[in-house]
Formats: sequence, C-alpha cells, structure tokens
Amino acid sequence: MGQKITIDNVTRIEGHARVTIHLDDEGKVERSYLHIDQFRGFEKFSEGRMYFEMPVITPRICGICPVSHHLASAKACDRVAGVEPPRPAHLLRELLHMGQMIQSHSMHFFHLASPDLLLGFDADPAIRNVVGLIEVNPTLALKAVKLRKYGQEIIRRLSGRRIHMHWAVPGGVSVPLAVEDRDAILSEVDEMIGYIQEGIQICKGWLEQNQALVRAFANFPSNYMGMVKDGALELYEGPLRIVDKKGALINEFDGREYLNYIAEHVEDWSYLKFPYYKSLGWPEGVYRVAPLARLNVADRISTPLANAEFQEWKALSEGPVEPSLYYHYARLIEDLYAVERARELCEDPDILSEDVLNTHTQITGEGVGVIEAPRGVLWHHYWTDEDGLITKVNLIVATGNNNYAMNHSVELVAKAFVDGKNLTEGMLNRVEAAIRCYDPCLSCSTHALGEMPLIVEIRDAQGSLLREFRRD
Repeated sequence: MGQKITIDNVTRIEGHARVTIHLDDEGKVERSYLHIDQFRGFEKFSEGRMYFEMPVITPRICGICPVSHHLASAKACDRVAGVEPPRPAHLLRELLHMGQMIQSHSMHFFHLASPDLLLGFDADPAIRNVVGLIEVNPTLALKAVKLRKYGQEIIRRLSGRRIHMHWAVPGGVSVPLAVEDRDAILSEVDEMIGYIQEGIQICKGWLEQNQALVRAFANFPSNYMGMVKDGALELYEGPLRIVDKKGALINEFDGREYLNYIAEHVEDWSYLKFPYYKSLGWPEGVYRVAPLARLNVADRISTPLANAEFQEWKALSEGPVEPSLYYHYARLIEDLYAVERARELCEDPDILSEDVLNTHTQITGEGVGVIEAPRGVLWHHYWTDEDGLITKVNLIVATGNNNYAMNHSVELVAKAFVDGKNLTEGMLNRVEAAIRCYDPCLSCSTHALGEMPLIVEIRDAQGSLLREFRRD
C-alpha cells in the first residue's frame, strides 16, 4: 500500500511551506506537491486606505525584500497620482533597489544555498547551515556578512531605515542623497566586487565538478520572463520579455498592461496561485522568473564585469540554461551587476540633486507598478475612487510566478533522489534544495504567523505513523 512523506517545514527559505511526497507500494515516488498554506490578507485590508499610504503599508509584507514592495507600490502610486518623478528621483529609487538586490542575493547564496554546496546535501543538519559554514570557512562567511551589510547600508543611507522604509512617495522621494553617503557607498564598491567574484568562482567550480548531479537535478525546459531595456538585463524599469523553451521571442510588452497577458490558475492544495501567459493557456503558458530567467531572456548586461560573466553564462548552452541549480550562478552575476550599477548611479551628477519630488498630482483612479524583485517580476495594481481612496488591490508577487516551476522541480528531484524504502535525511534535503534554487519568499506571496519546525512523517495508506523525523 502507498505511503506519504511530509516535509513540514521547508528550511532555509523565507516563510512557511510543506511538501508531501506520495509513494507507491515499492517505495517509488508517484507524485509530489509543494503546499503553501500561509494566507496573505494585504490585498483586502488595504481597501479603504488612501493610496499614498500604500508605500508604507506594503513593505510590511516582508522583512527580506521590503524595498521591492516599497518601490513597486511607489511606482503604482505615481500612476494613481498622475505624476512623473524627476530624473534624480528615478536614479535614487534605482540605487535603493540595487541595495536590495545586493543584500538579498548575497544572503541567499552565502547563507541559505552554499551550506548544501560547500558542506554537502548529506551533511549533518546540525552543521549544514551558516554556523557550519563559519566553522569551515570563517573568512568567506565574514565576507558574506559584509556584502549583505553593504546592501543594507545603501538602503539605510538613502531611506533612513534598513527595512520598512517611508521614503519613496508618489512623485519621487522624500529626502535627497547626502554627499557623504554617496561617497561612503562608492568607497566600498571595489571591495564588494571582489567578494562577489570570489563567490562566483566558488559557485562555478562546484557546478563544473558536479555536472552529473546538476543535469539530473530539476533540469527541465520552460518559458522564461524578465525585464529588459534595449535587450539588456534590467531590474528597475523596462518592458517584460517572454521567450519560449528554445529561447525564441514570444512577446515583449509593457508590464503595466499585465492583465492582457497574464492569468492565474488555482489548485485546491495551495493558497499560492499559478500565473501563466494567457495566449499559451494553462499549463503550456507557465514560465520561470528571477535570475535564471532574467539572464535567459537578456541579450547582454550593461556593466562590464557582469557582462563578461554573462558571456560565459551564454556559452553554457545553445538555448536557455535550464538546470535549476544554475539559479545560484545567475544570482551572483546579478549581484555583481547590482554593485557595478550602484557605482554608475552614484557617479551620475544628478544623484545629488535636490530636485527629487514632483507634487503636481491629479488622481487618475488606477495605477500599476512593476519591478524586478530579487525573486522575479512583482506587480502592484491599485484602484481608487476620485479622492484616492483604495477600492481594490491586486498583487502578483515574484515568488508566485515561479509556483509551477517550484512544484515541478520538487517532483523531479523527489522522483530522482527519494527512495521510500531506504529513506535518508539527505534525500529529503535535496527536495528542499530544489525549492531553495528559487529563493522563494512565501511571506510575500502569502502571510502567516507561527513556529517553523521540520517534521517528516511516513504514514501508510490508512494514516498510521510508520516513521518520524523531527528537527526543532
């Protein structure tokens, strides 16, 4: 009789998720599901608030990527207010966004993903974490902390806070950048580039040495979607490009018109919806987002060092790079781009301008903000009455775009590596690692409170407990 394995909670991700793995009588995996059981209420309880409150409310969706929600919200509010921010305000917002990218990408690779790569998927869970990484390579661990701190300091120097800021407002930003803060950001650029390049070499070396695993680990073709500007990688402002499984262009469209192109599918075993490209239908229209996808849709990167790495990336495959473990390499290339782009922004003469706010507003009643969050395309869409009171909100959060891909990756890895008759913790960790490739932020895509232990139960078809693994 078949059995079911439950992984509850998935570790080293942001938020709460569980996995159920259904086995046949021989202990082989028949089907796997990624369940997102958290509930997000931000769309509903934002109703009745004034539109200009949204850039303050929505960063509370998540403490890991509050900047992404803050800026997407501000961009939506620009449209609601019918106002275009001055150029210096756009530069400052983008610089804030680079700080977010640096701190998020650095934290994920060095603190959440690298324990699997550097310590091993089968390592003791007691050491397969950031503490174990510190013991094995304290110098690298310290550099990782400095990298994340650098991103957070960019955010603080601009907005006054590392999380949940109140800085970007409809029509621009509330405070300009001080000279001393600009100089402090610039003073560390070369050092941070060196740290990221070291991480890139570590990641590339691991991928090259483990090609058999990489090719067997959640390696599948898909559509890809990401933001570009004149064909180059773009993270702040530009059209969305979607390509097919062979890398051929499907469409390039204004992300603010997403309702014409994106629909959402619902399954009864998850609160998280499944976005897909409308014209292709469900499930043919599902796509991947975030670093792997962004590099797969781009023709180039506009900064020199990141573009040099990008050319190596492109040489990996004649078409899109498909193995999910390459998300980690792509993430570090974007990390490098973000530091280089931060330098470009800081060296722009307008970055110190005090012309940072356009106050000439005229309520339009609707606005869409689109941005590339670290975890993919993020949409904020607000509708208001004639006074600017919010009547409806729609959020398609970055992680949601990868929902199908995460589920498919879980199933592929479970079928390839899980043996129900000879189950080990390392097998289940590989399933979790498939999810970690996507760096999901599940508190963004939903919202919840509560403790997060890991309990794996093996039960028979009648529900009787056979074995249990527990990690508090």
